[in-house]
Order: sequence, then structure tokens, then C-alpha cells
Amino acid sequence: MSAIKDIYCQSFYNKFANSMSAVFPSFEKQKFISLIYDDQFEAREWKERMKHTTRTFHAFMPARFSEAAILIEKLITGLRADGFGEDGLAMIFLADYVEIYGIDDFENAVKALEIVTQFVSCEFAVRPFILKYGDQMIARMTIWSTHENSKVRRLASEGSRPRLPWAMAIPALKKNPAPILPILENLKNDPSASVRRSVANSLNDIAKDNPDIVIAIASRWKGDNKQTDAIVKHGLRTLLKQGHPLVLQQYGLESKQITLLDFKILSPVVRIAESVEFTFAIRNDNPAAHLVRLEYGLYYRKAKGHLARKVFKISERLLQQDEQLRIHRKQSFKLITTRKFHTGIHQLSVIINGEEKGIQDFELV
Repeated sequence: MSAIKDIYCQSFYNKFANSMSAVFPSFEKQKFISLIYDDQFEAREWKERMKHTTRTFHAFMPARFSEAAILIEKLITGLRADGFGEDGLAMIFLADYVEIYGIDDFENAVKALEIVTQFVSCEFAVRPFILKYGDQMIARMTIWSTHENSKVRRLASEGSRPRLPWAMAIPALKKNPAPILPILENLKNDPSASVRRSVANSLNDIAKDNPDIVIAIASRWKGDNKQTDAIVKHGLRTLLKQGHPLVLQQYGLESKQITLLDFKILSPVVRIAESVEFTFAIRNDNPAAHLVRLEYGLYYRKAKGHLARKVFKISERLLQQDEQLRIHRKQSFKLITTRKFHTGIHQLSVIINGEEKGIQDFELV
């Protein structure tokens, strides 16, 4: 399987340079290719190659960003005509170009972002503009939330998330998300599923720093329709995993008469690259059917020896009176780049409607 960095390859640059030549007759294709393939190209990883492409592209663009923005719009039209698909990851350097070289030209840059995001997402590129221009940028994004194009509407919600993964955080919005709440209100009934999912993700971001704000929004939105109910549920997922009492109460997730039975860790000693295996059963002792949300918490041993819990959802379903449900699960300790495992005693718990009902040890070796 090819590495992600290999999207920047000879065939891509040749095809892109041909599109550039069609739009800009004075474009020097061979010079562009030679500058791309400098001595460090092969050693660069994906992001470094993307940034290198941005810089090389800039060398052939007008110095004034206002003029460059006009050419980028023409280029995108040409790229579409030449068969470059929408949202191709390789094209993210166009958004990067606007972020870097348009940051001091607010009006022309935000117009360019509105155009480029319809071809490749600008959710990362818009963040520095929020940091630099604050309310002025949020006001423009609020206008975008009513745009006819769903990708521009999604940029309004996704780009303004306080904690967008893999992107710079927006400290002011983490502290006070009030400026972006009108954006979410505008988009809560959006016809696009991707936009609604972005709204939910923004709510989840806000909940990590301001849970009371999200709980208040959820109480207003819940019950409006199936779409807003789905947004609310997804937006509350962190609070549900944390077992927040008000959220559990809002969904009728009460655990007192749900009984945990026969909880066993079947692999008390686990090697790295293997899986911890466990089983348990639950029984509904309520006098009527009851909604049950099942999760398990894995207490990973950290470098300093303490344990830190990560919660994994199993299922959520209605259990009839006296009904029993047996669960059998495995959790992998396969090595991945985003998590480092530390040997020693770990723990695993069963969580029923937000409440830990049992916890047992196992050893990672």
C-alpha cells in the first residue's frame, strides 16, 4: 500500500502543471517540475511535501494576493474541467496558499476561502483568520452558514470548532463559545448530513470546556425532529461517556435496577499486539422495559505509572423486564502510532448507563 505522501508524485505534478499551463500561458512547466523535485523531495513526509508544493506554487503566482486570488479561481475551474475530483487531498495546498499568503488581505482572502472550500476543504486554513481577525471573521462565517453551497456552510461550522482535531485550537472560543452559537443554530436543520455532523462535532468540542452550555442547547433542540435529536445525541457523546448526571437523566439512563452478572476477564495476562478478552451479562430488574447504554472503560497504564481511563461504547438498546443480555468483547493492544502502551497492571470496567458497575485487573506484558 502506498504511503500518503505519495499522492504528491510525478503523475500528479505533470497533470497539475498541464492545467496550470492551460490557465496561465506564461507558466513554465519544466521549471515548476524541477523546483518541486529538489534534493530534499524524497525525504519529505506528506505535510512537508504539501508545504513545499505551496511554496513552489507561490513562486509562479503574482506577488499581490488580490491578483493571485483571481488566478486561483480560474485555476479551480480548469482543474475541474481536467478531471481533478472534488476534495482531493493533494489539492489541500491551495487552501494552505490562502492561509499563508492571504492572511494580511482579509477581504480577498475570505472570498478565496469561500471559493476554494467548494473544491477542497479550508477548515484548517480558516483557523489563523479567526485568531487574527476574531469577531470580524466569525461574522463572515455566520454569513457563510446561510450560503447556498453546503461545503461553504460546513466550513462555517467545522472551521469554527473550538477544538478541531489536527488543527490549532481557538482559545477564545474554548473559553467562550457564544460567538459561534448562531452558526450552529442556523445549521441545526441543514439538509446536508455532513453539515449536521459538523454541528454535532462542534457541540461535542464545546461540551469539553462548557458542558452547561451544550446541555442547555440540547434541552432546547431535543424533540424538534429526528435530525436535531441525532445531532444532540452525537454532540453529547463526551458527556455521556463521562456519565454526566444531567445528560444521563435527560435520556432516562438510570442504572440502579440493572444488574451486572458474571463479569470475567478471560485473558488476565495479555501480550502487546494481542487482545484483552472479557465477558459479562446484565439483567433488567426494573418492573418495565428500560433503556440500557453499555460501555467499558479501559484503564491504560501511563508512562509515570498512573492509570487513565478511556471509554468504549458497546451498544444502546431497550431491555425488557427480566431480560438478560450477554456480552463478549476483545480490546486490541496492537501497536499503533497514536498510542504507546506501557506494561504492567491495567484495569477494565463495565459501565451501565454511565455508572461503573465492576472493575478488574489484568496484566500487559
